[in-house]
Amino acid sequence: MAEAAPLTSIPELPIPPGGGAEWFAGAGGAMLRAALFTPTGRARGSVVLSTGRTEAIEKYFEVVSELLERGFAVLVQEWRGQGLSHRDLPDRLKGHANGNAPYLQDYHALLAAFEDRLPKPWIAVGHSMGGCLTLLALAKGEAARFAGAMLCAPMLGVNVPPMASLLVGFNLLLGKAGGYARPPADPYHEPFEGNVLTKDAQRFARGRALIDANRDLALGGPTWGWLDFALKSTAYLAKAENLRGVTIPVVIASAEKDQLVRADAQRAAAANLPDGKFVNVPGAEHEILMETDDKRAVFWAEFDALADRVAPRPAPAPATAPTVAAKPKAAPKPKAPAPKTAAAPAQKAKSAAKPASAKLATPAKAPAEPKAAPAKKASAVKPAAAKAAPAKAATKPKAASAPAKKPAPKKA
Repeated sequence: MAEAAPLTSIPELPIPPGGGAEWFAGAGGAMLRAALFTPTGRARGSVVLSTGRTEAIEKYFEVVSELLERGFAVLVQEWRGQGLSHRDLPDRLKGHANGNAPYLQDYHALLAAFEDRLPKPWIAVGHSMGGCLTLLALAKGEAARFAGAMLCAPMLGVNVPPMASLLVGFNLLLGKAGGYARPPADPYHEPFEGNVLTKDAQRFARGRALIDANRDLALGGPTWGWLDFALKSTAYLAKAENLRGVTIPVVIASAEKDQLVRADAQRAAAANLPDGKFVNVPGAEHEILMETDDKRAVFWAEFDALADRVAPRPAPAPATAPTVAAKPKAAPKPKAPAPKTAAAPAQKAKSAAKPASAKLATPAKAPAEPKAAPAKKASAVKPAAAKAAPAKAATKPKAASAPAKKPAPKKA
């Protein structure tokens, strides 16, 4: 059984219902953290959500809740080197990487550890570095497991100086792979003014509050080793032949005001994918899912269109069943006349069996009989009346029989 992992909760970002975090073993036995949440009722599918650089699972609680409302099970991960997952260097604030192979092995281990609990079909969602690694994993063979992918401002090209690759190679030769590629900023007191991530002050402050609640979630600037990983991974994805095997639909949402990754590389990747789509999010900074509601709405509209295509909602079959079953309950109304029609012949049979004197004894019912009987049978009623006179005469004295014959002509 998987070992539970901790989750940090703040009032602005409570832990979503229906799940929790777990540890799983990645490449080299590194302990990595992931969290699985399941919706109420039957899931329409699963979303594997991969965070960006510096981001922890907790930052995406709002996104997880929105996916749960859409009926998806959600598996959200954090890569090695960030959040509470394993970090390759003793200094936790250094954002380091040793190539992309460990990341890809970690991703494969993640899917293997949780696949029995992830209802099909699967949709991959990745932001920034997570979008780059998601597309890289799809191109390296994982695409067969997924029905579609939605990439949010993916790191498919990095905004660095033209000489960056030479600087990276030089520092690696000097053994400085673990050194900062740029002066480290204070990850605990990053101001909202001048940030290049979002224009939403509330969501920005929420992310800062998470770091204040658990400083182990913080991550600083990248190392030369991480920059080497980023340049080599994006160079691989820039080649059209490396994306031809990703035949599932892939939507790339690009932030119009992004200052960290390149939109031209995203547009080119969408064109090189067999079923790729490029979508511009007007006015958005890099973190589209942490942006203002109007910008996030563009992302969600594209996600919903993709989800309806590859993982449509189950048909509401149980809702229609009661309405069909309710119609037979009203059927007793037409059955009500049946006893009446059955009683009419029974009455006729009864009157035929009884003597004619019984009919004379109940004169109130006599007018009803001519209505029930056909016109052709009217002659049959007259003989019955004629026979009734002798029958009555047989029981009464002769003096009473004489007056009884007088009213007969009047009736006729």
